[in-house]
Amino acid sequence: MSTDEKIAATIREYDPDLAFRQTGPVLAVVISVALVAMSVYHFYASGFGLIREVLHRGIHLSFVLGLVFLLFGRRKQGQQSIRSVPSRRWYQLDGVPILDLMLSFLVVAAALYLPLLPPEALASRVGNPSEFDVLAGTVLLVLTLEATRRSVGPTLPIIGLIFIAFALFGPLAPGALKHGGTSWTGLINHLYMTNQGIYGIAIGVMAQYVFLFILFGVLATRIGLGQLFIDLAMVVAGRFSGGPAKVAIFSSAFMGTISGSSIANTVTTGALTIPAMKRVGYPPHFSAAVEATSSTGGQITPPILGAAAFIMVEYLEVPLRDILAAALFPALLHYFGIFIMVHLEAKKLGLRGLRAEELPRVGLVLKQHWLSIIPLIILVYLILSGTTPDYAAVYGIIACVVVGFLNPVNRLSLIDLWHSLAIGAKGTLAVGAAAATVGVVVGVVTLTGVGFRLGYVVVQTASDIGSLFSGLWPLSYFALEQWTLFISLVLIAMSCIIMGAGIPTTATYIILVAVAAPALAQLQVEPLVAHFFVFYYGVLADITPPVALAAYAAAGIAGSNPFRTGNTAFRLGIAKALVPFVFIYSPALLLVTDGFTWGAFTVTLLGAMLGIASLGVAFSGYLIAPMSQLQRWWTGLIAFLFIAPGLQTTFVGIMALTPVLVLQVVARKRSNAQSTAQPD
Repeated sequence: MSTDEKIAATIREYDPDLAFRQTGPVLAVVISVALVAMSVYHFYASGFGLIREVLHRGIHLSFVLGLVFLLFGRRKQGQQSIRSVPSRRWYQLDGVPILDLMLSFLVVAAALYLPLLPPEALASRVGNPSEFDVLAGTVLLVLTLEATRRSVGPTLPIIGLIFIAFALFGPLAPGALKHGGTSWTGLINHLYMTNQGIYGIAIGVMAQYVFLFILFGVLATRIGLGQLFIDLAMVVAGRFSGGPAKVAIFSSAFMGTISGSSIANTVTTGALTIPAMKRVGYPPHFSAAVEATSSTGGQITPPILGAAAFIMVEYLEVPLRDILAAALFPALLHYFGIFIMVHLEAKKLGLRGLRAEELPRVGLVLKQHWLSIIPLIILVYLILSGTTPDYAAVYGIIACVVVGFLNPVNRLSLIDLWHSLAIGAKGTLAVGAAAATVGVVVGVVTLTGVGFRLGYVVVQTASDIGSLFSGLWPLSYFALEQWTLFISLVLIAMSCIIMGAGIPTTATYIILVAVAAPALAQLQVEPLVAHFFVFYYGVLADITPPVALAAYAAAGIAGSNPFRTGNTAFRLGIAKALVPFVFIYSPALLLVTDGFTWGAFTVTLLGAMLGIASLGVAFSGYLIAPMSQLQRWWTGLIAFLFIAPGLQTTFVGIMALTPVLVLQVVARKRSNAQSTAQPD
């Protein structure tokens, strides 16, 4: 099996979004044509077509759900050889059960029925659906939940069912969650006949933006941009102490600019960096954790980010460039935190860097791959110039194809282009199905108003706990309002991590922002800041046990214990858990918030870096010499001073850390003296 096939097999095993069933040759061709047609349609619709919004969303949904029933089995496929032969049974046609073929046709018909209605007919039936409308909506709702279960897992559909039950049985709900309820016809009318449910913002963003950016990432990687990033990372960081781990950080950061998938980034760069880390002396579980933690940063690294960024654009009605600007420094702080811990681990273990003969030559790297960066430059330029994201992505894709045909290295043939279009479409199926189910959840929220009720419950609970704390010395130093905000943030963060353990980042973000945004709005937090807070904690789930998919994928490459790898990855990514609190208390870190000043930004960035570094030192147990338990606990506690960076807290934090620095210098001198005194 070639390296590319091994990478593909690993991704298939650990990423449930890509656990496709194997089909026979006839259906394989049919599915391949459908996938390429899906890519071509989206490229045309976003770049040159004028298609009604509801029709565009319906066509996208029909492609997604129809292909899910063909490519995803009723049970998880598990790891298979890429060349495995599908089973042949009487109830199957070319490897696909006949029932799944029927469901595929049925869901396509249900998804297209409503959008193909004449606009005037649709307008007259909203609020008064016919019996056939209700039947079609019921079919689409049920099959959407089943498609999501197959492609993403059972957690998100279960959440969808809970919200549906909540909408139907509102009078039985407890306390503040109680509402008047609705009938099945009323529910289907809202979820199917309006743009507040299945055809809502989530599926609209997937159809308009996310599909094109995923396709751009696939094509950019195919023409050699991913290899350029990995080689440049080795040139920049490979020669330093613990070099391969630092290469993993830089290469994952670079790859994150073109791919928002944590697992794909982990496997692609980890195939090179994890063996190199093990070779210089890092333990297998630590090697895998470094790669997994670094790769999760791809979802928060401009300009691609994850799908949630484009949904944020629609929710907040701000330009994409503002979202990218806001994401920049929190992403850099994520990588800074990992770098600090990797560097300290390398020093503690005395690990070497890569030798000169193990490093690529920078001149040769640039000569071979410099053309591949042109599409990314075009994409970023168009976004920063104020064009719409889909327009920028279309021209980025065109640039990828042109460079691919012209570049003598990694030349793109017509067959390669066909496969890239198919792979890009495949990568959108699971997230598209999840978006449709999230539309169900959001539809129930808008129908019942439960978002504001849950926000009220969160704030009231935080206020009650805060009242208890504010009456205790020395906790009474902080006002009740401060305790309410802090505890609300903790409750929302815990909810994000728990939800994210079972469902994709984008789904976590959309569901929880319906609760967090109203709650944080009551506490005078800016909408952009509130959305980023939820987004970042949702991303953290990819490295949080027990369902740390990126960490498990890396463990598969390293041959390490998956749970231990997940725990280590969470420890390495702990800085990401601090950063959202930092920009809640000091929004200047996001650059585009109200009242931004460069002075406030500088103080915030410096304080955040000190806090992250302090936490890294505390978890590593090493600065310039081994630390005692007391020193580690003290340093860890001081790190939390920097959650609300300011001149006063920064000064107090530095003063409090000074004794630890003095003790470390003394310990280092003592260690050096003992080493010198020992006979050879």
